[in-house]
Amino acid sequence: MSVRALVVDPSAPAAVRLAEVPDPVPGPGQVLVDVSHASLNYGDLNDARSGRVPVGAVLGSDAAGAVVQAAADGTGPAVGTQVVALTSGAFAERVAIDVGALAEIPKNLEPAQAVALPVAGVAALRSLRAAGLGPGKRVKRVLITGASGGVGRFAVQLAARAGAHVIASVGSATRREGLAEAGADEVLIGLEGLQRPVDVVIDSVGGPQLVAAWNLLAPGGSVQSVGWTSEEPAVFPPYATVGPAKSLTSFVIEGDAGADLAVLTELAAEGAVTVEIGWQGSWDRFNEAAEALRGRRIPGKAVLEVARGELHAPIPSPQD
Repeated sequence: MSVRALVVDPSAPAAVRLAEVPDPVPGPGQVLVDVSHASLNYGDLNDARSGRVPVGAVLGSDAAGAVVQAAADGTGPAVGTQVVALTSGAFAERVAIDVGALAEIPKNLEPAQAVALPVAGVAALRSLRAAGLGPGKRVKRVLITGASGGVGRFAVQLAARAGAHVIASVGSATRREGLAEAGADEVLIGLEGLQRPVDVVIDSVGGPQLVAAWNLLAPGGSVQSVGWTSEEPAVFPPYATVGPAKSLTSFVIEGDAGADLAVLTELAAEGAVTVEIGWQGSWDRFNEAAEALRGRRIPGKAVLEVARGELHAPIPSPQD
């Protein structure tokens, strides 16, 4: 038996193609999920070209769908439960998922919305937590770069919900839309006009803007580096890192995300966190979504609908 999946192929236009892969066999602590939706992240595009995901392996981290086989060890949700997960190899019709990596989708939350939460939502939640923002902490000035993207929009909302003064930085005027409503106290183009120090930076841009953000950081502050969409080097001048103590911390999602996903899906179901979907369509249109995401033409998230059927021609490029 086999299922269709989006696999890494360096010869394909976006380094990804539809292919048939073996039907997954779940381990004792895993459920089998028929995937209905997946979410495309900027990091997925880099994974496809960088070698971090081997050629022929299934791409993706964000999946939502229905449990079709419960875990053999008796843990996790029952057959028929709608779930969302952060798991490797998510871009397939059927995926075996660790029980600790998933959360049940609340009844009043659509799978297309839930699937936008795993990578972007968990990264926003955990990076803010790592920077010291959360219940019982003092209110901070928080700068969020790349604020119109997936991680950025969630970080704006979560930081505002924690009582912070939120400064959202975007790349152009067209990317400002909706950020004030999401909770941003200030919305800037780049870092123009920002002079007062900030206590926390959630940076997904990298490059020269990371250097500028570091220079704005108050003593005792923290920069969490969650992405590098600029694909430009960050060059720190001599002595830029000498002075009052502050930190630049690399960030990656580690460990099971199920508990954090449960928090995020409940917030989304309550309307306390809004999911912005800037692109949604069949995974047959993967190249279109990838080009729009890489070109920063998508506010929020790109959601892929997993269309079942026989394997057809290669995914068309956006020009076809």
